[in-house]
Amino acid sequence: MGRTKGTSGSDAKNGSAREGKDKRHQSEVPGLAGDALAALEASADEVEAPTQQITLDPTQLYLNEIGFVPLLTADEEKHYARLTQKGDEAARKRMIESNLRLVVKIARRYLHRGMSLLDLIEEGNLGLMRAVEKFDPERGFRFSTYATWWIRQTIERGIMNQARTIRLPIHVVKDLNGCLRAARELTQQLDHEPTTQEIASRTHKSAKEVSRLMGLNERVSSVDAPLGPDSDSSVVETIADDHLCDPSEQLQNDDVHDSVADWLNELTDKQREVVMRRFGLLGHESSTLEEVGQEIGLTRERVRQIQVEALKRLRRILERQGLSADALLQR
Repeated sequence: MGRTKGTSGSDAKNGSAREGKDKRHQSEVPGLAGDALAALEASADEVEAPTQQITLDPTQLYLNEIGFVPLLTADEEKHYARLTQKGDEAARKRMIESNLRLVVKIARRYLHRGMSLLDLIEEGNLGLMRAVEKFDPERGFRFSTYATWWIRQTIERGIMNQARTIRLPIHVVKDLNGCLRAARELTQQLDHEPTTQEIASRTHKSAKEVSRLMGLNERVSSVDAPLGPDSDSSVVETIADDHLCDPSEQLQNDDVHDSVADWLNELTDKQREVVMRRFGLLGHESSTLEEVGQEIGLTRERVRQIQVEALKRLRRILERQGLSADALLQR
């Protein structure tokens, strides 16, 4: 027994000594073994790097994040919409967050038109926020029906501003904005997207004219495409212009369009805001005095007074340059 115990103790000591010797040997190993260990560690780092890059992709992160936000039921939608009308910021946020997936769904339809998916989503989110502010839950239909128009409008405007493929005459933009506004109003009243005939009745235009105007709001980037694989002519060259003016008038309109921003900067902030919203300048839709007042928090009469002051000032600016105010302020 004592011998066995002694042997075991000796073996343990010898084992500890060998282990210590092995550790010292490993720590002292130079050259190839050390280089191999470093290379293995570097390889491990390199293998992990792509995984980190994929995880941090901003588009995928955003889509993953909004995927966890629950959708609202019809009753919840009405509840939060009513609270939003009363100025409840938390309810407004809830309405927006629960419809972010709708924006993504619509934005995907506009891919390959010169804007990334994230940029399209950003534009669409602006329309969604506007729709939340304007939505009336007492109309009896779902919010998504109404919001789709706002989302599409802001995305399409963003694409047009980005591409700048077509520069529409001011009077055409005004007519187009009128049709778009009528379409949104009808969407608010009806439980479906309005037909061309319904928009025509609201705007007192022919169905053919409404169809032509609404067509300008579609894929504007496609009009520069060739008519065929062997054609040197583009689609835009075949579109008839029913409002063609003489060359001198057209040149003046082009000069006015290029200088609008500079002239508006000579107005006060309030005057500039009123003029842009009233006459549909620089991406705004033309609006009535009442609509402008609601949007900027002023009475109809005060908006009218600011408009009169601003127009007088703009006319003086244009006259100094030998231009007609009608080229800018067609209404």
